Amino acid sequence: MAYTTTRRLNFGDCDPSGIAYFPSYLHILVGVYEEFFESLGFPWPKMINERKLGFPTVTLDLTFTNPGFHGDRMDFTLRVARLGNSSLDLNHEVRAENRLLWTARQRLVLTSHETTKACPWPDDLRAALTQHLENEDAHHSAA
Repeated sequence: MAYTTTRRLNFGDCDPSGIAYFPSYLHILVGVYEEFFESLGFPWPKMINERKLGFPTVTLDLTFTNPGFHGDRMDFTLRVARLGNSSLDLNHEVRAENRLLWTARQRLVLTSHETTKACPWPDDLRAALTQHLENEDAHHSAA
């Protein structure tokens, strides 16, 4: 099941010509998947401060298709593509009206703030993420 949300492309996200500055997309993207985890019942402040867990990105592959412009309402669609032992693969699609702006493939790895090493998904978080898997065969315990 896909997660969707909308963000406005603001003045500060653009270069002087009014076209999106690509690092701004990454800042916005982090907010989108932080919001996704909160929608699952796992807000990052609680995960970080109480459970001492983090979600660093280890792989991120972006493809830019069309420019985004100041004032665009960008629709973000996040899909859980794969759930590993400690990793999570997300696919992102970003559109403004009928224009595909960009896509991304991302791998997050759950890490312990105490050891700074990868750790297995806790059962409650794994169960919530499993509900969003696009393909039920997308469980892989190797990563």
